[in-house]
Amino acid sequence: MSIIDRLMERTTRKVAQNSSRRQLLSQFSKVLVGAAAVPLLPVARASESTGGYPGVGAQTSAIEGDPGDPTSCDYWRYCAIDGFLCSCCGGSAHSCPPGTEMSPITWIGTCLNPLDGKNYIISYNDCCGTTSCGRCLCNRNEGDKPVYRPHSNNDINWCLGTSSNVYNCSTAVVLGVASL
Repeated sequence: MSIIDRLMERTTRKVAQNSSRRQLLSQFSKVLVGAAAVPLLPVARASESTGGYPGVGAQTSAIEGDPGDPTSCDYWRYCAIDGFLCSCCGGSAHSCPPGTEMSPITWIGTCLNPLDGKNYIISYNDCCGTTSCGRCLCNRNEGDKPVYRPHSNNDINWCLGTSSNVYNCSTAVVLGVASL
């Protein structure tokens, strides 16, 4: 046992002579901060915006005479929406009401526009920051997928990446024409 004891003592003394507690704490804190920042990366990338809405591009539906009533659950853009319509809560089909912020994280649906017969990619963004508006509840599940496919599930509270995770209402932003 004395050989093992001496070997361990020498190894421990060498490590102690060649390193300091401050260096150990510094390296440990760098790893800890780096590991804590990893989950934030997708949210940071999603919040980069090219248009007027955080997390999604500019509203470019380019649809002349957009058919339907945005305050009705039967409006064509709402084929996969679940929640209160922002158009009834002080916002519009593609913008949040004052005092709320649009979540950069979204679920996606594809809806048929009855005017031109084309399918459009719709980004459903939750507006967050104040309590639910409680008007125009709409729960349509066309194309809704199970929770293990979260990007296509409308039952999740998508108020992530915002200053508050309190849900207010949902928008339906047209991203473009779907190619089949």
